Amino acid sequence: MRRRSHAILGWLGIALVSMSCSPIQARLQAQPRLFEASRPSAAVAPQTQSSAPTTVAPVSEDAAPHRAVLDRYCVTCHNERLRTAGLALDTADLERVAAGAQVWEKVVTKLRTGGMPPRGRPRPDPETYDTFASWLETELDRAYATRPDPGRTETFHRLNRAEYQNAVRDLLALDVDVRALLPGDDVDEHGFDNMADVLTLSPALMERYVSAARKIARLAVGRSPLVPTVDTYKVPILLVQNDRMSDDLPFGSRGGVAIRHHFPVDGEYDLEIRLHRNYVDYVRGLGTRHELDVRIDGVLVTRFTVGGDQPPGKRPPASYAGNIFGDPAWEEYALFADADLKVRFHAQAGPRIVGVAFVRQFAEPDGVLQPRQTAFGLAVDDQRDGHAAVEYVAIGGPYSIDGPGDTPSRRALFVCRPADRGGEESCAREILSTLARRAYRRGVTDADIDTLLEFYDAGRREGSFDAGIQLALERILISPDFLFRIERDPTDIAPATAYRLSDGEIASRLSFFLWSSVPDAELLDLAERGALDDPAVLEEQTRRMLADSRSKALIDNFAGQWLYLRNLRGVVPDPVVFPDFDENLRDAFQQETELFLESLLREDRSVLDLLGAGYTFLNERLARHYGIPGVYGSHFRRVALAAEQAERRGGIFGHGSLLTVTSYPNRTSPVLRGKWVLTNILGTPPPPPPPDIPDLPERGDGGARATVRDRLQQHRENPACAVCHAPMDPLGLSLENYDAIGRWRTTGEADLPIDASGTLPDGTEFHGPVGLRTLVLERQDQFVSTLTEKLLSYALGRGPEYFDRPVIRTIVRDAASDSYRWSSLIVGIVKSTPFRMRRSAS
Repeated sequence: MRRRSHAILGWLGIALVSMSCSPIQARLQAQPRLFEASRPSAAVAPQTQSSAPTTVAPVSEDAAPHRAVLDRYCVTCHNERLRTAGLALDTADLERVAAGAQVWEKVVTKLRTGGMPPRGRPRPDPETYDTFASWLETELDRAYATRPDPGRTETFHRLNRAEYQNAVRDLLALDVDVRALLPGDDVDEHGFDNMADVLTLSPALMERYVSAARKIARLAVGRSPLVPTVDTYKVPILLVQNDRMSDDLPFGSRGGVAIRHHFPVDGEYDLEIRLHRNYVDYVRGLGTRHELDVRIDGVLVTRFTVGGDQPPGKRPPASYAGNIFGDPAWEEYALFADADLKVRFHAQAGPRIVGVAFVRQFAEPDGVLQPRQTAFGLAVDDQRDGHAAVEYVAIGGPYSIDGPGDTPSRRALFVCRPADRGGEESCAREILSTLARRAYRRGVTDADIDTLLEFYDAGRREGSFDAGIQLALERILISPDFLFRIERDPTDIAPATAYRLSDGEIASRLSFFLWSSVPDAELLDLAERGALDDPAVLEEQTRRMLADSRSKALIDNFAGQWLYLRNLRGVVPDPVVFPDFDENLRDAFQQETELFLESLLREDRSVLDLLGAGYTFLNERLARHYGIPGVYGSHFRRVALAAEQAERRGGIFGHGSLLTVTSYPNRTSPVLRGKWVLTNILGTPPPPPPPDIPDLPERGDGGARATVRDRLQQHRENPACAVCHAPMDPLGLSLENYDAIGRWRTTGEADLPIDASGTLPDGTEFHGPVGLRTLVLERQDQFVSTLTEKLLSYALGRGPEYFDRPVIRTIVRDAASDSYRWSSLIVGIVKSTPFRMRRSAS
């Protein structure tokens, strides 16, 4: 083992030195703030005035009307003297739009969103807005077509944690939860964690990769841990265990947990169960007899019985537990009733579903039904009635070993088996060649294989053939060719020149975009044949990969960050204000949105259906929360919504997941919700708030009761605050009928009626979620452009640039003829210049 560590760390030292000579670039051009022009001009220091007259470039007859629009509505603030938001449109040359593309793209954005001129200033009519914006877009798009700029991605693009996990899964048929092995990745300013400029590699992180590689290689090969280990699977106390908890648990079960556990070898393992307790550590539910089953892949291992016995001795007085003790025999019973919930069993190696669940009892409780207890009441409850619940399951072992077993990972890894010692090297070469080709996402060279064979030889000298393969696999998993997507400039290319990526690089971009994982064999074969240069082949592969189950990575990783679904796990609503919130509801929120998005993707529906569809996915817990009758059971199913419910719950604006993550723990936040709509739906994020912003007033004028709307109105009386809040607050206020956990309501704070109307700075009026949905659909090009920009950034692993705008407009125009289907946007991105090309270094 010592020689093995020296071999890996010796190579690692060489690798890090070589990488320091070609450092991972970490730069991102600063993006102009889309709302900078909305800031008060007083905040912009005027330039020193010059006595020289301003020179305005002459304009042609074609550009003259547009110059007149600028002179009438824009140059009052955006001139050489003031340069509000850094723009001087009085001297901007409309005859050479391409030369000032960065400025004119900002102008187009303001025109399309109606962001300028600010409210209270003279504004052109809608036709003038559209005519000027269309003219500028035509000029900019024509210039881009003549000289496209694909932008420059980083040379070294490290796999993020999700990509690493998926790559291991697809290479080795091994599902490993790498959250325990690797830290989370940084998120860039655009909201994604797969951006190359933030995916750096420190020595400490490299040590984690080495440790992870050692554990993963050992599991894949099927070698036992050096000592028995224990994995503990906890069940949150606020997860109500009154129903069947998983599709992996049998019908007729209640509570418990279904665990996907990987047993490293064939052998004997221990399983221990602990039940939930109250605050003085008494086991809950001991007044009723409960049967608790343990199953492996659905096969019953053992059945425990707990509770229901006549407790020995005298119990403490009701509600005095912890202050007055019962008889010692009773205390021992109440504290240790689950002490014997342990079993040793034999398990075959590989991934197994370990099910721990109670046998469901179908009797109804007698007497007056009590409300479900939560928070403090749940913690201090010392009543013996009710359901017992599982707190955690601990699986330990192996305590005896029968062999490595026949696991999916061993079948994927060992594509051959040597008949004798003489055939080991040739078999090792075949195994490592096959594995390295997919891990490195390219054809492998003799030098690649020779390096891996050196590690194989070192491991073989210490042990068996499997040990040699294990050490070589560790080397693959920490290789820069595996950990990084590397895109090198051709050696003979001129600086700042656009060039086509190799087929292997395009294959990697495509697979990490759609699957967050490595290319499969079919895609690699096409890349090696040079077939991905054909747009028809590229489109065919894109559609094939979208139909594959692995494309769910788009939901988990792209939509999970775009729609803030990843934030849902960290949200903790105030239990005093929202006592009904529990982990069941949190899980239901997540599953509803994921199933809804997956249905749109699988059925290739229009992306506009995100905003308003006549269906959603519900189980009984979520339907009860939404007030939708007729849905029973814990399983999710597609539910067609009646007209009133479609207005409230059709589309993502009515999803509890989004509404909860854009609220505070104890109340709604029209600001957070409005900012989310501006940033992720309309593509016009507000500027960052200035320092020392005053808090929202707790009450209205004179200390009177006030709604959030009234308190925000007080806040906007400060002109510095009003500039940013004017376009943001109306959008969020339209969703005020939803409380902080997504329930529909008609009264808000202080029991005052809710006013869900809104008026944008351009005078557009709307009301409630239906009005907001209508507003966005009326600006559908803006919404689809925003989604396309987000998808393009996610696909490229870099932030959006002004020179990407012509590409986005082209993709959106082409997708319009196909009803903005998901596939039309994704195929358009894959066939675009920024996806297939790259600019060389300056």
